[in-house]
Amino acid sequence: MSFSLQFLNESVELIKSLSPESIDQMAVALGKSRDLGGRLFILGVGGSAGHASHAVNDFRKICGFEAYTPTDNVSELTARINDEGWDSCFSEWLKGCRINSKDAVLVFSVGGGNKEKNISMNLVRALEVAKSVSATITGIVGKDGGYTKVAAQHCVVIPPIFGDRITPHTEGLAAVVWHLLVSHPALKIKQTKWESTQPSV
Repeated sequence: MSFSLQFLNESVELIKSLSPESIDQMAVALGKSRDLGGRLFILGVGGSAGHASHAVNDFRKICGFEAYTPTDNVSELTARINDEGWDSCFSEWLKGCRINSKDAVLVFSVGGGNKEKNISMNLVRALEVAKSVSATITGIVGKDGGYTKVAAQHCVVIPPIFGDRITPHTEGLAAVVWHLLVSHPALKIKQTKWESTQPSV
């Protein structure tokens, strides 16, 4: 079997392992936050920061959901890291946004953060702030879900079935899941460009 076929087969197996019901519940929860006038704060590091930026665009444009990510403002992000430290750069940003109980947080992360191992503490501390104000916490993560899975009301975990490729599968399927979310009837309010050019059936 070629590597390409193997990777694609693994992706299919992972997609089949996901719970559509849990994704539906996440979509409804995010839609409720939007409809209450809440905002969506999307957090991610590395490749997940790229996901966060792309997802902000889609949630705003397709879902009419006021959305932001701290990694889109490199000046503020690096100032906070330089002056206050990496661990608090997201949590202090959330405080500056005056996050409240109507708002929601969406985390993209392979590990989800881990307090005991001191991994991705910026995510952990941000979620602690979100919990303290009773914001809705959601996540799309890998491995065992880490702190995000513990803190979230709704969390999709991409299971680590293929140990040699946990990161690419988690990051790749995170994009599938959040594209599902912005296409979900509980969230989507505007037609996307190319679909709108298709003739009516």
